[in-house]
Amino acid sequence: MPCLILNTNQALEEEQKTRLCLAVSAATAKLLGKPESYVMVLVKDQQSMSFAGTTEAAAYIELKSINLPEDRTAELSQALCSQTAEYLDINQNRIYIEFSNAQRHMWGWDGRTF
Repeated sequence: MPCLILNTNQALEEEQKTRLCLAVSAATAKLLGKPESYVMVLVKDQQSMSFAGTTEAAAYIELKSINLPEDRTAELSQALCSQTAEYLDINQNRIYIEFSNAQRHMWGWDGRTF
């Protein structure tokens, strides 16, 4: 049920995207205490993106999950920013994260909702 979408203006090779997807998937499952079998990660590179008036390396992350622990968003932000910065060689101050807590009846999977 957790879904993490990572957008960046960086150009990534397929191997980089695969490694990043798998690393972020494992980290998201661990951070949220959810089975990785429910985690979906999308990496979108080469996005037209500016931040702070420049087109230097940047990223925008969306993390959506049922029962997202709102009291832990600072911890989640630190972990995800750190990992993204390391993998993509982006300064952490050029990464935004949007957290979204999904209601069970508004999240579908396998022909039904949670």
